[in-house]
Amino acid sequence: MALHHCFTSSTFKSLKLAALPSLSLFPPRPKTPPVRQLLRALSVSAAVDQSTVAGASASTREETPKPHRWKAAIDFKWIRENKESVAVNIKNRNSSANLGLVLELYERLLNVQKEVERLRAERNVVANKMKGKLEPAERQKLIEEGKKLKDALVSLEEDLLKLSDDLQQEAQCIPNMTHPDVPVGGEDCSTVRQVVSKPREFSFPLKDHVQLGKELDLLDFDAAAEVSGSKFYYLKNEAVLLEMALVNWTLSEVMKRGFVPLTTPEIVRSSLIEKCGFQPRGTTTQVYSIENTDQCLIGTAEIPVGGIHMDSILPNSSLPLKYVAFSHCFRTEAGAAGTATRGLYRVHQFSKVEMFIICRPEESNAYHEELIGIEEDLFASLGFHFRTMEMASEDLGAPAYRKFDVEAWMPGLGRYGEISSASNCTDYQSRRLGIRYRPDSSSSSAIPKGKNVGPPQFVHTLNATACAVPRMIVCLLENYQQEDGSVVIPDPLRPFMGGLHSIKPRFK
Repeated sequence: MALHHCFTSSTFKSLKLAALPSLSLFPPRPKTPPVRQLLRALSVSAAVDQSTVAGASASTREETPKPHRWKAAIDFKWIRENKESVAVNIKNRNSSANLGLVLELYERLLNVQKEVERLRAERNVVANKMKGKLEPAERQKLIEEGKKLKDALVSLEEDLLKLSDDLQQEAQCIPNMTHPDVPVGGEDCSTVRQVVSKPREFSFPLKDHVQLGKELDLLDFDAAAEVSGSKFYYLKNEAVLLEMALVNWTLSEVMKRGFVPLTTPEIVRSSLIEKCGFQPRGTTTQVYSIENTDQCLIGTAEIPVGGIHMDSILPNSSLPLKYVAFSHCFRTEAGAAGTATRGLYRVHQFSKVEMFIICRPEESNAYHEELIGIEEDLFASLGFHFRTMEMASEDLGAPAYRKFDVEAWMPGLGRYGEISSASNCTDYQSRRLGIRYRPDSSSSSAIPKGKNVGPPQFVHTLNATACAVPRMIVCLLENYQQEDGSVVIPDPLRPFMGGLHSIKPRFK
């Protein structure tokens, strides 16, 4: 059972992809095309009720938009009935969520709701009495009684609305529940799930990617610092081709596995970021917010892809939905500094290919294994030495039920560095985004209005990074460097770089 809270960011620019070598790289269309327009035709707008209200009005340039109110479909009854497990989970994840306050607010909310219902019933009784023949004095007495009941109801309904808002705000900070196999503790408690290959042995002095990038005229951090600030960069010459090759190769490989390719908006509403479980504003946020608007830059394509089916009920036959999305990503990287984050390892803007799956609840564990398997296959085919980690409880973001990280060996930096992750978010995001499906529906057409096909259920969502370009470039430059200063291009990428086999020094 999943609970709910806090998420990320977006961008302006798009990147023109190089042409794919062959149209055969596109998989055959599935029986139920999962393209956005067709799925919209196949889906039925979710009924908007008190538990799933979500909205975002367009902002104007002249005035700052007012904050809008939306509600996640949090199962407060389940939280109360399982408060001991929820409390342990909050502690294990080192979360600041206030479970005691949530339970107190929920109890007060229930009491106020009962009082509201009682007063409404009394008002109905008074209204029914006034339908009959009455003496003037008795009618006046009922009128005054009705007025008192109305005034009392107005006051209580205002209290109910405030309690509901306060409860939502606090409850949305409660993290998702955690898979029983997740190690408890900080990042150092994470366990090794798998190790692939061995580190390459070098017979010459190693260079890191920053030195290689400078000597091969591939990277320019100095000019970017003057133009944009620290942690920005220019890619030059073959590095540009390398980025395009990585993106196109990754897309082609993931599409072979049945994923539908997307490019996404890179500016999204703050509410969408919140619904995905991230905090778009605040002192510790990694999100760039656009001043005087309700919009932010995305930190991952997971956010706009998650929003495609927001407030929808999907037919059972359309699941699973598998997307692979290319986007630019923007992160403030607040507090990131030092030699461990130098060069391309931690930057403010980068290109990324992200996988995203929407599925039935009983299938999410299997699809989580599929996602990490795809990542491992991709990195192994490039010849990287890496390890897959089962991340500990304190390292999980609020939406994640379980997360695997892939850490590749970066010989120039002399350490492992994270290049990918894969997370199962169960129904944490879908309860906030309002994405449900009808388990009993097997038709590929829209569900007729009023047809009884069983109550809709929340889907599960998963995400995984297929290619974070800058860190992939770090791995490629450092692992494939040669004694003569050149860098060999791995075989899978050569067709996407016009057959180029290596990057050689320009100046002797």
